[in-house]
Amino acid sequence: MTRVCTNCVMDETDAKITFDDQGVCDHCRSFRDHTLPNWPQGDAAADELNRMIERIRKNGEGRDFDCIIGMSGGIDSSYLVYAAKEMFGLRPLVFHVDAGWNSQIAVNNIERLVDNLGLDLYTDVIDWEEIKDLQLAFFRSGVPHVDTPQDHAFFATMYKFATQYGVRDILTGGNLSTECVRNPIEWMYYQSDARQLRDIHSQFGERPLKNFPVTSILWHKLYLPYVKGIRTWRPLNLIPYVKTEAMELLQEKFGWQPYPQKHFESRFTRFYESYWLPEKFGFDTRKVQYSSLILTGQMTREEALEKLKSPAYDPETIHQDFEFVATKLGITVDELRGYFDAPNKTYRDYKSQMWIYDAGAKAAKALGLEVGGKR
Repeated sequence: MTRVCTNCVMDETDAKITFDDQGVCDHCRSFRDHTLPNWPQGDAAADELNRMIERIRKNGEGRDFDCIIGMSGGIDSSYLVYAAKEMFGLRPLVFHVDAGWNSQIAVNNIERLVDNLGLDLYTDVIDWEEIKDLQLAFFRSGVPHVDTPQDHAFFATMYKFATQYGVRDILTGGNLSTECVRNPIEWMYYQSDARQLRDIHSQFGERPLKNFPVTSILWHKLYLPYVKGIRTWRPLNLIPYVKTEAMELLQEKFGWQPYPQKHFESRFTRFYESYWLPEKFGFDTRKVQYSSLILTGQMTREEALEKLKSPAYDPETIHQDFEFVATKLGITVDELRGYFDAPNKTYRDYKSQMWIYDAGAKAAKALGLEVGGKR
């Protein structure tokens, strides 16, 4: 029987999980011992927020906008757009990357916020034939992290835009309130690993990546901040952020529509996280999401366990989802099921830059530059 943490809902499907004598897992202990003491609250958070706002305004003087915010239409990025304009008094350019898998709800949410807040929206459309080929390559590779091409395109495009136009401040919806427990590396490997992306594509792809945006960990972790002066901020860590309250506010003010689960604004991610990961690999990302909410007092453990009794996907429509994904990728349902039934692989089966991530994580934690993180 799979052992489950007595405090959250993480369990032994996370191969590296450990438990203390009370049955409390290392995710919970890390939150208690490391995340909480380093998470600014009260006056400390307000001071840090004010310094951030002051810098962004100064850097944006004389420009049409003073920062950019990547927006997917999900709750975190949507609330951040609202907060940046209405609470911080900033002039963000809303940046959206269209990788070909937007749900209609996502499109509606983006338009409603942008229009009602009077903001400008810049949409970058990824070359469909190239990202399709890359996504198929990841399916053929057998790794769990088949969402990498989409995520890689998102941040690579935004970073390159910031570099091209001299934007020095990027705001992201990443936060500790709903993401203090991170997906284990075995579940979702680093999407920014350009070496692994290229290796998988070289083995399983069928067309060159001429237009697909490729970044690297060294470029956006070292070159951009220390050479170009481009900084990424997580303002939601510095203000009270409760998921249900944020959703209610956005629904009331903008007619924003919620999703059944976090990250379901993308139809690909919905299929991947609700069916592909848990059914093929045994990795249910809801355990990570619910555990984060448990640790920050937004959900009880009992509520989470009850939700986990039902699958994340709809058994009545999963065949339709399979058909939709296969058709959009230009393959048959049988071919997609063949990838599902093929032997499972891990990130270790392909070339990677893992040593860079390991070294960077150790350095960041030693210097107090990173709270949380993968493991």
